[in-house]
Amino acid sequence: MTDRPRRRWHIAVFLAPAVLVYTAIMIIPLFDTLRLALFNKGDDGAVFVGLRNFATLFGDPNWSRQFWNALINNCWFFVIHMLVQNPIGIALAAILSNPRLRFAGLYRTAIFVPTILSFVIVGFAWKLILSPIWGIAPNMLDAVGLKSLFSPWLGKESSALTTLALISVWQFVGIPMMLIYAALLSIPDEVLEAAECDGITGWAAFWKIKLPLILPSIGIISILTFVANFNAFDLIYAAQGTLAGPDFSSDILGTFLYRTFFGFQLQLGDPYMGSAIASAMFGVILIGVCLYLFGIQTRIRRYQF
Repeated sequence: MTDRPRRRWHIAVFLAPAVLVYTAIMIIPLFDTLRLALFNKGDDGAVFVGLRNFATLFGDPNWSRQFWNALINNCWFFVIHMLVQNPIGIALAAILSNPRLRFAGLYRTAIFVPTILSFVIVGFAWKLILSPIWGIAPNMLDAVGLKSLFSPWLGKESSALTTLALISVWQFVGIPMMLIYAALLSIPDEVLEAAECDGITGWAAFWKIKLPLILPSIGIISILTFVANFNAFDLIYAAQGTLAGPDFSSDILGTFLYRTFFGFQLQLGDPYMGSAIASAMFGVILIGVCLYLFGIQTRIRRYQF
């Protein structure tokens, strides 16, 4: 007489609350947004129009100009994070993982604290710091003889978006630092001791031994950075407002979506076109995640194993 397989109902019981909450606040709104993008306002309420909203978004000059401007700005916002935030995070993690470094815990805490601050606080604080009228940035640069380098960076079209991206880097560099720090600590001591026997120490050990072993973690950080940056909204809104000035130079997909869906000033919101923009954002993020999963991550695993 064979034993029947045990039904592990407790797994479903423990997963049910999380699944229900995730479905209620993520899955249902996502599908409802995709559904709403296929409708438009009619005389008797919502009217099914198919892909006409997307044709307007990409074909109408007024809409497409704003969309492509926001998308290009979003790409630049992401590139700065990839080229500045993540390398700095990796370097900080490598330094702080040195067992001979004193006060490493204090440094980790100080670097990670900005990540728990509110976007509104960070946006307004840096706007005050960089103000040419009452900000402290001009005086700080003057103290070191570099006042000539100061410029109203948040007020210039050429530098507003880059400045905001660097502020975001300052706030969130602690996240890749902590993830890479945890990955470095998980490397077996036997591997490092074997490298020392071969004369590989210091930075040589990091480049030749540690870095290849933490490539999967770097890949995960990269895709998290991609998703977070293409969902960005709060910092731009807090610092530059709904219009993402000056002259939409810091406009990204998040602010473009907010301005369209909820309206601004005397312009009424359009939930149908707003849903089309949100669906386009979802498509961009989905394509990026798929490229990572089926391209980069596969190569990383092949390289590692």
